[in-house]
Amino acid sequence: MDRLAKLLIIEDDEKLQLQLAIILEFIGEQALVIHSEQLDSVKWTTEWSACIWGSISDEIAEANVAKHIQNSIHIPTLTLGKKTGTMCEFPHFIGELCTPLNYTQLTDALHHCSVFLGKQSSEFVSGRKSTLFRSLVGESAGIKEVRHLIEQVANTEANVLILGESGTGKEVVARNVHYHSSRRKGPFVPINCGAIPADLLESELFGHEKGAFTGAITARKGRFELAEGGTIFLDEIGDMPMPMQVKLLRVLQERCFERVGGNSTIKVNVRIIAATHRNLDDMITDGGFREDLYYRLNVFPIEMPALRERSEDIPLLLTELMSRMEAEGSPAIRFAPRAVDSLMDHTWPGNVRELANLVERMVILYPNKLVDVTNLPTKYRYSDIPEFQPEYTSSSDSIEEQERDVLSSIFSPNFSAEEESAKNGSDAYSLPEEGLNLKEYLADLEVDLISQALNKHDGVVARAADMLEIRRTTLVEKMKKYNLQR
Repeated sequence: MDRLAKLLIIEDDEKLQLQLAIILEFIGEQALVIHSEQLDSVKWTTEWSACIWGSISDEIAEANVAKHIQNSIHIPTLTLGKKTGTMCEFPHFIGELCTPLNYTQLTDALHHCSVFLGKQSSEFVSGRKSTLFRSLVGESAGIKEVRHLIEQVANTEANVLILGESGTGKEVVARNVHYHSSRRKGPFVPINCGAIPADLLESELFGHEKGAFTGAITARKGRFELAEGGTIFLDEIGDMPMPMQVKLLRVLQERCFERVGGNSTIKVNVRIIAATHRNLDDMITDGGFREDLYYRLNVFPIEMPALRERSEDIPLLLTELMSRMEAEGSPAIRFAPRAVDSLMDHTWPGNVRELANLVERMVILYPNKLVDVTNLPTKYRYSDIPEFQPEYTSSSDSIEEQERDVLSSIFSPNFSAEEESAKNGSDAYSLPEEGLNLKEYLADLEVDLISQALNKHDGVVARAADMLEIRRTTLVEKMKKYNLQR
């Protein structure tokens, strides 16, 4: 923890104020101990390494403390005494300090505050080479190579084929090629070839004359005419039907076409950029894509890397996505550093589109809050949270509580010995004639189930706890009790 940072202690009891000041001075921590009446004079800035919420004199003052703490999600918070019901919704709540304080408990709690703060904030600033690259976020080698290729091809008239998985941002690349080219003042016209029925695609691309087919009550320009002097972006070109591929090839070769139902030839001056998530080489082999069209389109290929191949760009992408949503009027959120680390471990089959959907979901669920690992959906949790667990004041109380947890988990409504026996086809839980040690029997059964859950989820405690339908903190305590390792 940064020794220049201070602890903020809110405590109305003068005796406790003095005790806290002495203990914190003894362990070498700078602290400001204040009465709740002094709260409004405190600046809630990043200078505070943690806040300890102690006893407050009255309910109005306590509500004021809660309001300040709730609005300061960047400061990890500890409570002195039982305030779990009040704090459980606060994403920056680390844990409770039990009285009387001891050295081990306090230093452990402060360590977890340090872990919460992390080595750096997730509020990264994206250094952009050009404002035209504003949507092409990232500093990974893959994205730098894409930018380099865009700069090389932009000012030429070469056709560009953008390859990559769905959701990687192929249209973003196409727009950047257009905006960096001499055609930037002309229109950029996108069309998704896979989203339009085959019998309507020709009309969409080339337009139609009045009366060309039922419902054509007026003449209509197609996308090629609308893109005159600019760029047309043919997204998902691999989904284009074979008959349309033949007609598109003629446009690429001769730069002219006829509207549906028309006889006059229309010359066109457009640049063509195509994109697909399909493997066109395999499609050519299987007869699903024309080889001559492929070579016409694939003059200058640009391949977008999948998000899993550039995980180091995720913090920058998060910042960009959050900034866009804030600009649209959405509430602000922040991701804790360990939540960002967990997202960087995800494989992202949906790529940037999946990340954008997740950010939007988090904004809806946690407006104006800090999103931690526990707030992420289960499939995005790839790291466990080191949680502060206060020392029990009585070892006997600890044992009794743990034993109650064992019995309640074994005999919960979700666990049926009769169902398990029926499934195994035997009376698995019948009492032996000679009797048994119930405590040892239940402990062995619990250890076995916990071990299975941990092994199934590669030691990730949060996921194992979800599988066992218990709280993560409960599972951590059981692991300590049985000396289980991940």
